Order: sequence, then structure tokens, then C-alpha cells
Amino acid sequence: PYPPVIGSTTLSTASMSTDAPETVITTAGALEGRELEWAINTPELTAEHAAINSNIIRTRFPPEPNGYLHFGHAQSMNMNFALSFEKLGVPMENRRTIFRFDDTNPDAESPEYIDSMKRDLEWMGWQPEKTTYSSDNFQTLYDLAVKLIKKGLAYVCDMTKAEMEAQRELAKKRCAARAVGADPDVEAPIPSADILPGRNRDTSVERNLKLFEEMKLGLHDEGTLTLRLKMDFDSPNPNMYDLVAYRIRYTPHPHAGHGWCIYPNYDFTHGICDSLEHIDYSICTLEFETRREPYFWILWALDMYRPKVYEMSRLNVEYTVLSKRRLLKLVNAKYVRGWSDPRMPTISGLRRRGYNKEIINNFCNEVGATRSAKVVQMAKLFHVARLTLADTTRRAMAALKPIKVVITNFDEEAGENGMTFEVQNSPTDASLGSHNVTLTGTIYIDSEDFKMEDDPNFYRLTPNKPVGVKYHGGNLICDEIVKDGDKIKMLKCHLDSSEGRPKPKSYITWVPSDGIKCEVRIYDHLFTQPEPSDRWEEELNPESEVIHSNAIVDPSVLELVDKKDVDEWKSNQALQFERLGYFVVDTDTTFDSATREGKLVFNRTVSLKEDKTVKKVSSHEEEQNRKRVEQQRAIAAARDIMMTIDPKDLFKLAPEYKDKYSKFDDTGLPTHFADGTELTKSAKKKLEKERAKHAKKFAKGKK
Repeated sequence: PYPPVIGSTTLSTASMSTDAPETVITTAGALEGRELEWAINTPELTAEHAAINSNIIRTRFPPEPNGYLHFGHAQSMNMNFALSFEKLGVPMENRRTIFRFDDTNPDAESPEYIDSMKRDLEWMGWQPEKTTYSSDNFQTLYDLAVKLIKKGLAYVCDMTKAEMEAQRELAKKRCAARAVGADPDVEAPIPSADILPGRNRDTSVERNLKLFEEMKLGLHDEGTLTLRLKMDFDSPNPNMYDLVAYRIRYTPHPHAGHGWCIYPNYDFTHGICDSLEHIDYSICTLEFETRREPYFWILWALDMYRPKVYEMSRLNVEYTVLSKRRLLKLVNAKYVRGWSDPRMPTISGLRRRGYNKEIINNFCNEVGATRSAKVVQMAKLFHVARLTLADTTRRAMAALKPIKVVITNFDEEAGENGMTFEVQNSPTDASLGSHNVTLTGTIYIDSEDFKMEDDPNFYRLTPNKPVGVKYHGGNLICDEIVKDGDKIKMLKCHLDSSEGRPKPKSYITWVPSDGIKCEVRIYDHLFTQPEPSDRWEEELNPESEVIHSNAIVDPSVLELVDKKDVDEWKSNQALQFERLGYFVVDTDTTFDSATREGKLVFNRTVSLKEDKTVKKVSSHEEEQNRKRVEQQRAIAAARDIMMTIDPKDLFKLAPEYKDKYSKFDDTGLPTHFADGTELTKSAKKKLEKERAKHAKKFAKGKK
């Protein structure tokens, strides 16, 4: 995406690029990407780093504590603690990973997030070499900023945000002109040196040291001054346009406390911390690829060791969002129960839903780490979960929507010894032991296992068709249906264990009369669309959580579900409810197994099999789909209309601009609003951009 030489042209009004190497070098190999000559270490730096690390290869996992860890962080942990070393062929004894909190933004960070990240990392099973904080280096970072000022490579700037944006846009236009061989002074002339290169850029070292010290002492208001790096306004990479290294914030820091009122930004901090911690490979996601220039420029300017940088694609998973902003909105708007809601893609949410660390790490291994953008199917996670849980999860019987069944010939069938059966906790692993279940005169079956009318495709209980009873082996025959209005109150049935009984086509599970009442939460996708759009809030699935508040589970699980064993920071008891799926005890549980008092709550982790049936669309989803189709049609119709409008008539005829403007110049560009107010230069420039975009589409459509 870049020309072979960066910064080869200087501006006509002043020198705006620093005297640094500029040739781009392309390399290939394990964990290598686009390199700059700035990234090449001197022999002295290379020797010093080798002496410190010796045979050790070091990576780092550096989340910002501004939310809870999620799927993307799980992939990053997997990459930094394991997969990267495997790709590089590093022996186990030579692997080191630092867990670093990239905590440079006190406005968004909190002790809650710091604590949750520590706990999640530990729960995931990763063992860092040590845990560090970028904020622990605040004094060192400040001293290095002073060093850059003294070298004439940093300056204190009083430009407003709007002025910086105008400066940035002008630099981009001039770069675009040079890229096509045009004269930037003609295509994007500099109106004033105050804007480009900026009125503060060439100020004295003494002035900048004084103001930076005043910033540190709290003598200036927020937003009035920043420290900027004197980089390269000629670069095709806007990240080199004198980025802000420090800003004023009168916010206490969650880790460093009240000692600072100026904070370094991410670009200035993370490369320096990598170097200070003797990192060999700095691994990030692809959106940071254009940050290579500032990353290496800063270390070059400070004559510090430059680690290798590798970018991998961000992990995107169907039917969810990973944006911190959107996740925070889900929590704050109470669309979910909190950061640990089982529908959330956070590590806490995944754990609460019943995904253990083996499932998550195996999933990350399955997905891998590449530079190819991809959206991973949620079905892959479900598949990994089933494989992991199948042989390790204890069985139990449950009914989500129970129907009471009275066995009229129970005493005759049970005899003096009753009917208690030993059941293997796992049919495939005898080492998991067994438990007993007792058939009682009154049992509960799930409403899904009974139909009022016979259906040739329904193999469970109906009034005219017997069904097998799991573990008992005999048949259950429905003799009478007792109703309360339209609702089934109970079934009166009898058992048939005679030798000549008909062979049933299926066996149903049941729960004895002393079963434990519980609440069962069945979870579906959080969104109705595989890839939520900008209208993501409208795409939330209203049926993402279905609660069965009157469910019942067999009493064999009694000692496994006590509240004393439930903890939000560990994997809680997992069970397979036969024929229903894999479930886990939820943290809302207050159940006391000794007294049988309190609430027992289960979450379904995943169904036993992939659901390949066509899902019935709810009325809400139907309405949302109808609106979406109408919107798409409207957009297509508007696009067709736009393709008939000549660019010079865009602001006169296009529906979105019609009657908005009253006067136009010779090219058709608006000069006055409908009320006679004159447009500002900034407004005209925006309209010029819109017309240029339309002109390209119009020309393409005419071909």
C-alpha cells in the first residue's frame, strides 16, 4: 500500500520531514511483515538485546483495561503464549510472555477491568513471565519525551482539535496530489504556515521544555496543550503527521493514582514499553499495520531496540460484536445482564455459559492466526464444545416444561424392592463412576415428549402409542389426560413390562417425584444477523434468552449444585441433561443442598447436536426482515436515481439535496443555503468531496 520511498518530497514552505532512513524493505518468513529501514537495529543494539535475552524469545499480551477480555483477546493470548512460539520453533524452556496492562487512558480504565483481566488470564491457564503496567513506566516515558524535545524531535502544540484536523486533511490532499504527479501547491495550497507545518513546530527547545514541564505541573487546562512528535507531513501514512504523544487529563489513574495529570498516548507508549521489556516479537492485529511507521520512528529517534512486529487478522465471530464501544452499550443499555452475561463474547460470559478453558483454547487453535480477514462460524465453537464435553460431562435427567405423570400400576410393578437403577455418569468412561435414579409412582416428563394426537413422525408418548421408559426398559402407556381448561394438568398412565409388549420406537427420560425444581435458561445467538451491521441494535435477537422457570432435574445432582461450590471466576459444575444438551450451574444460584432451599439455575452451553431444522421465524424477526428488505429496495431505488444525475446537477436534483440550497457557482457547487446563509469554506469542501465521489460512480455507470 506504500510507494517504495517514504518522505522523498519536502514542502515548499518549510522542511517538515525528519532526517530518518526511508526505504521500505519487504521480508517474508515466520512472524514477519512489512519492514522499514527504521526497524533495523544497529549492531550495538542487537548485541545488547542478545546479551540480555540470550536464548529466550519473548512476546507480550498487552490489553487495555477498558473492558472485559473477549474472544479476540483469547486469540491474542493463544498467539502470544503458544502459537507464535510454535510458528517460530521455539523450545518450551525458551518461551517467555509478559502480561502487560496498556493503561495509558485513565478516563476509560478501572480497577474492575484490571481485576477481571487478571482473573481471566489465570483461569485460561496461561502463566506469564511477569505482570507489568505501562503506567509503571510513566517517569521513564516522560524522561524520553524530554529527550526528544532536546533533540528537536518533539514540541508543545497549542493547536485546537479542529485545527489539527484541518492540518491533517491538507497534508493528505498534498500527498494525494504528489502520488499522481500533480503539484501540491496548486492542488492543495498551504493557506498559512500556522496550519501546515503549524505555528508551534519550529519553536525553540527551551520554550518546549518549559511548557512541557508546566503541563506536568498542572498549570494548563485540559485540551489547551499537547506534546507532538516532529515526524513527517510528506508521508503517505497519516499516522506520521506529528502524532500527539502527551495530552493533559485531570483524571486519577486506576493504578498510578494521583501523581500525573499528563498521560502518554498508545502510539508513543507501547513501542517504548516493548523495548524496555526486551520483547522480541510485538504481535497485534492488522488495523495496526499502518502504525509501523510511528512505532519504529519513535524507537529509531530514541536509539532504542526495535522488536519485530507482526500483524494478524482480527478474530470475528458470527452473531456477535467485539467492539468495546458496542459491548459497553450492550451492558449500559441493559440489553444483557452484564459483562458476564452468557450471550456476551467476553471470557466471563463464555465461562458463565459453560465453555471451559479447554474449549476456548481448542477453538483458538482450530481458528489459528493468519493475515487473512475472516468471520468464524459460531457452529465451529459449538462443535469444539460438544467434542470437549461429550466424554467428560456427567449425565442427568431433566424436564424443561414438565408434565406430571401418575403411574396407576406402580405398586404392582415396583414390588417390595422398588425400582432403583444404577446409571453410569458417562456411557463411554467408566472411571467417571455412577449414580442411582429411582422410578417413583409420580414422575415428570418433558412436554416435548407428549402429543395429544398421534403423528406417524412422532415417536414419543401419545394416547394411542406407548413409549419406552429410560433405564426401566418397559413401556409407558397413556390411559387418561387430565386437564385444567386447555392446559394439561397430568397424565394417568400405566407401565407395561410384559414379555410380549410392543417394541417402542424410542425411550424418553423422566424425573422422579423428588426431583429438584430449577430455572433453566436456553441461549441462542445474541443477534439475528451473522454479521451485525451499523444498525446492530435493531438486529438484537429478542429470543436470545428463553427462561424455563418451572424446570425440574433428577435428585442425583443434589450434592453437585450447592451454592457454596458456585464461583463466577471458575468453571462451575457442568452436566449433560440427557437428550437436551450440555448445561452448567449459573452464578445466580442460591440453592442449599442440605435444606433444598434457594434458587437453582442452569444455563445451556450447547445442544447435543447441531440444529439443522428450519427455525420458525418469530413475528418480531419477520417484521425486522420485512423492514430490512424495504430498506434495501429503497436504497437500490435511490442509487438508480442517482446514476441518472449528472455531477454538475447533483446538488440541484438529488433527493437528499433538493431544495436545500438557493445559489450555486458556475460548476453547480452550492454557495448559499435555502435561507440565504452563505456556506463556509469547510462546508463547500465537504460538498466537493461528495461530488467527486458521485462523479466516479457516474462515470463508472456510463461505461
